[in-house]
Amino acid sequence: MAGEDGPRATSGRGPGAARGARPAPAWGAVLAVAGGLVVVLLALAGRYGAHRDELYFVAAGHRPAWGYPDQPPLTPLLARLADEVAPGSVWALHVVPALVVGLLVVVAALTARELGGGRVEQVVTAVLVATGVVTLISGHMLSTTTTDTLFWALVVWLTLRTLRRDDPRGWVVVGLVAGVGLENKHLVAFLLVALAAGVLVVRETRYHARCGWAWLGAAVAVALWVPNLVWQARHGWPQLELAADIRDEYLTLGGRLEFVGLSLVLLNPVVTVVWVVGLVRLLRERSWAWARPVAWAYLGLVGLFLLTGGKAYYLAGLYPALVAAGVCALAATREPRRTARLAVIGALASLVALPAALPALPERTFADSPWAALGEDQAEMAGWGAFTQRVATLVDEHDAGLVLAGNYGEAGALEHARVLPDDVRVASGHNGFADWGPPPDDERAVVLTGYPVAPVWLRGCERLPGVDSGVDNEEAQYPVFVCAGPTEPWARLWPQVRRLAA
Repeated sequence: MAGEDGPRATSGRGPGAARGARPAPAWGAVLAVAGGLVVVLLALAGRYGAHRDELYFVAAGHRPAWGYPDQPPLTPLLARLADEVAPGSVWALHVVPALVVGLLVVVAALTARELGGGRVEQVVTAVLVATGVVTLISGHMLSTTTTDTLFWALVVWLTLRTLRRDDPRGWVVVGLVAGVGLENKHLVAFLLVALAAGVLVVRETRYHARCGWAWLGAAVAVALWVPNLVWQARHGWPQLELAADIRDEYLTLGGRLEFVGLSLVLLNPVVTVVWVVGLVRLLRERSWAWARPVAWAYLGLVGLFLLTGGKAYYLAGLYPALVAAGVCALAATREPRRTARLAVIGALASLVALPAALPALPERTFADSPWAALGEDQAEMAGWGAFTQRVATLVDEHDAGLVLAGNYGEAGALEHARVLPDDVRVASGHNGFADWGPPPDDERAVVLTGYPVAPVWLRGCERLPGVDSGVDNEEAQYPVFVCAGPTEPWARLWPQVRRLAA
């Protein structure tokens, strides 16, 4: 029940829509939009290869734990599930993100409905979110960001649903979803704090802070987060060290300008106009006061991430709600046909970035095109076949017993490709792989990848040409070494091999 100073329901449509009544859900059209996106993503799911992060997640998923140095366990478990269903299949790995962003589109439409949007507003919101550049990129790559975006969008939608219905029991559901999201990425905690601050800032919603259900929801979220927090504590909080590494890299003038620039094109410039309208109307429209905490949460997080060196895509999960607000606000002042045109214009605006977002071009064509410089994630998906075959050939030629990879992507690629003999160990000192070492001592040769020069703790190293991956990515930049072996037992050397880096 609302407190004495709680708001009263009003009636109307659009930004002035009633808190007590919602339009009917446009299930058929919205599911058609989400399904169409999933079909496109599945059609392209097997092109190129897996991203280096995905390969690492598969390796981590096969070594289940409550945490890893760089993320909680949920995304690695999803990667393992895909690999168990179809071992070594890139297509199966990419089914998961395709389904995740399909659900994201549905949540965006439901958010528009909570804000009073009818069939047109729900469908237009779904199209604008589905064709956004960040959605397309996330839908082709299983990453913690892909699932984190969905959890943020779910938390925001459930928060709006709770505030609109004025039913405090909804906070328990918010806490439940947030708690699961915290087992995927810790950024959900920032969203919860920002939303709580927004609720306190807005007079019309402040009474929720005195509600026992809200505190129960917070307790549920923390309880679900505890297993990963315990793992982090027992391992010396490595995620804090990684966060500092990211901050040092991005907390520069160039990094902050990049944050602002990417925020304006994260979906596409046309959709940016829409969500800016939504943000402004959420802040100014009196009948949307109950939804205003979302706007304040967004502004607070923008300021926080600008000051702390965060990345623009951290906020991706808030944009579906801002887009929904913008579409509903614009629809309140124009004919339905004009509102529907937004969907067409927004979708067309994303086409220019399509080759950078999805593997729409042949691999070699992409490598030689301007899109390769813009589509860093796509570049990191290409060339793994050449890399793994090159390493397998060197292992065979030199009778090597160990491949020591300089980064988790290379180590994960070799495990995922299954091209090495069973008695050849793959190891790396990078992030989670470091916890799975050191390798056993072996008298055979060592193949070394991902190092610019041979380290002093390896002896008898022969430098060989690097891998011709066909794409200007990390694997194409380094030579390959074949070494006689370590200068000391691996267990003693391993602290020198270990490194934490984003």
